[in-house]
Amino acid sequence: MIRLLLALLAGIFLLYTAATALTQVQPGERAVVRRFGRILPDKPGPGLYVGWPWGIDQVERVPVGRVRRVEVGFTGKDDDELTPAGQLLTGDHNLVNVQAEIHYSVVEGEVEKYFLQADRADTLVARAAEAALAEWIAGRTVDEVLLRGKALLPAELVEQVQERLRGYDLGVRVEEASITRLNPPEEVKDAFDRVAQAQTGILTQVNAAHEVAQQKLRVAEADVFRIERLTASYARSQELQARVEAENFSKRLEQYRLLSRANPDYLNTLWLDDMTRLFARMQDAGRLDLLDHYLTGEGLSILQFPALPKKR
Repeated sequence: MIRLLLALLAGIFLLYTAATALTQVQPGERAVVRRFGRILPDKPGPGLYVGWPWGIDQVERVPVGRVRRVEVGFTGKDDDELTPAGQLLTGDHNLVNVQAEIHYSVVEGEVEKYFLQADRADTLVARAAEAALAEWIAGRTVDEVLLRGKALLPAELVEQVQERLRGYDLGVRVEEASITRLNPPEEVKDAFDRVAQAQTGILTQVNAAHEVAQQKLRVAEADVFRIERLTASYARSQELQARVEAENFSKRLEQYRLLSRANPDYLNTLWLDDMTRLFARMQDAGRLDLLDHYLTGEGLSILQFPALPKKR
């Protein structure tokens, strides 16, 4: 009976010893193994890790897939401090209340660095974020902080907090940052709201004026385009007409040269024919009636011309 009991105890001891050598690492975790207090270079991933039993190996599982959140800045709670946490001074000596959230995760390849400082990681991240917030706000005016802070600060925080944490060798990566509160203190909030409304009205008027200016500019550009097209069309038509007239003149000049060789008085004849037709049209239109009456009483007509000299 005693032997059976001893065998049972030995079996239980062996099972317990084997159990202390096994560690189940879950997905999204990396294990940090300390053997007699010294951290081993191997950092097992998800799965069953088999090490040494009975405290020879101490296995700590560190979640590397989880994003941690740290909130810094103004909380809105009443306290006895003259300047509450998160109430920062701008470059033009105005106070603003700012609150931010920093999201960070453990770098998988540097999990042992985080393990050694895990108890103060949140504090270090918070202090780095507060310093970055104070530096950024102190370098800008209150108008720029309130109007552009929520848009510009998140990216600035990610970069600056990561840079400040590099000296701590913390083994974490800043994933993102967000500004959850950015406003003036309650004592002056109404005044800032009125200023913001006035600035919004000014901006609205500026945008409306800019839109009107753009519309007028588009109309003017359309008029310029239309006039340029009309001008180009008119220039082409005038050029074509000039070419046609030049060709006609050249043809008539050539005809005149040919005819003047045969008849030296051809030009006079041509002029008389054209003038006769012109005066005939003027007479038909009543333009020569009065002139005919006052030229002479002998019935002289302006339509009559002296006979051409006879050829010798």
